[in-house]
Amino acid sequence: MRRLFIILLAFVLSCNIPTSASPKHEIRAVWYTTLMGLDWPRTQATDHATMEIQKQELCRDLDRLQKDGINLIYLQTRTRGAVIYPSEIEPMDAVFAGKYGKSPGYDPLAFAIGECHKRGMECHAWVVTIPFVKIETARRLGNQSLIHTNPAMLFKQNDMYYLDPAKEETEIYLSRICQEIAHNYDVDGIHFDYIRYPENTPNNRQQWRRDNITRIVRKLYNTIKAEKPWLRVSCSPVGKYYDVSRYPSRGWNAYGTVFQDAVSWMEEGIMDMISPMMYFKGDHFYPFCADWQEQCHGKLVAPGLGIYFLHPNEKNWDLTDVTRELCYIRSLGMPGAAFFRARFLLDDVKGLEKWVRNFYYTTPAIIPPLNAGSYTADNCNKNTSKREKRFVLYASREYPVDTANPENLVRIYWGEVQWDELTRRLWGMHLAVTYLDDFGNESAPRDLTPAPRRIPHNFAIR
Repeated sequence: MRRLFIILLAFVLSCNIPTSASPKHEIRAVWYTTLMGLDWPRTQATDHATMEIQKQELCRDLDRLQKDGINLIYLQTRTRGAVIYPSEIEPMDAVFAGKYGKSPGYDPLAFAIGECHKRGMECHAWVVTIPFVKIETARRLGNQSLIHTNPAMLFKQNDMYYLDPAKEETEIYLSRICQEIAHNYDVDGIHFDYIRYPENTPNNRQQWRRDNITRIVRKLYNTIKAEKPWLRVSCSPVGKYYDVSRYPSRGWNAYGTVFQDAVSWMEEGIMDMISPMMYFKGDHFYPFCADWQEQCHGKLVAPGLGIYFLHPNEKNWDLTDVTRELCYIRSLGMPGAAFFRARFLLDDVKGLEKWVRNFYYTTPAIIPPLNAGSYTADNCNKNTSKREKRFVLYASREYPVDTANPENLVRIYWGEVQWDELTRRLWGMHLAVTYLDDFGNESAPRDLTPAPRRIPHNFAIR
């Protein structure tokens, strides 16, 4: 594998276009940040008019991201000691209505999930775990906050309060938040950020610290799966797991620096997928990317790319620094990638959005299934939940429609298709539809030619 890596690296370093066509199954994710309104919201909802403006900001972004080929939104749902939905545990983040605990007049999480699903995207609740809140902000959180109810769960480091990973109350507290989200919302997954010790933690009792974090991960995974087993549990570990044979991590890695053993989580089966924060280039990226793939234990690894470094005010990377990384990820057969963060894609920094849309994500893609398994005509309507059914529409000028060919994939739908928007595009073509179960497994196709006006909720494949 190491020899293969060197060969592929030499190839990718001269690559300016994608190494292969867009695959049918691929993770195409963005982190969509609500902290300080960095991605959304950009307007505070102080009345009905500004509430509608706030909603439209999200809709416009999602419209663009859909056209860019994005199929998964990591929506920041817990920020720092606050959340973006009405909660019994933590206050609503002040970014939506100007004050902690104040409602913007609607439920941002429920609204965002619905809008993602309208566009065929999955929405995963991004939960910041161990960081709690900046010390200067803590007094503004209100009486609902741990600052008042259980300050012993917290410790201070630099300018921040953190939940203490060594305390059992921490895993219980975080599991309550995850259970609340999983129970009350039709999210497609829960994504953990900063599930680690903070930087510059004393480098003693290393295995004890790793065990503390792993214990929390195990508790959260089991809590989520007990609520809804089809939810994808993922995280964003530090981008370098540990030193590799040819390159050191130079003192910054998940395992030894912040006590985050993400490889063991995948091996134990308490993490379904990861998007390591690989915000590097050159020798700091390629060997460590291959290392994650080699140690994935059959789980999905979709590297997180630091596209914000393209911006002149950051590190002013060249566009090819990112496009080569995308080429390499696909050439290794990895299941996809994630972009940090959405605004830098939407702002088309260095032309990245145009390149992705026109050259890389050239056809829609289905997120790889959560578990391996067959999906037959006999069980196609026996979903494990009461969620809206998902289905995939295919079209081709040849009959029968080849549903294995990504060029024939039109779109993924939740609920019903409104055919008016597709009539002109699909006129005279052969159509087929498949269902996706809650775990993402796809059914055998059913011929739909000629096109009906709509596909009803009780549609069945026989």
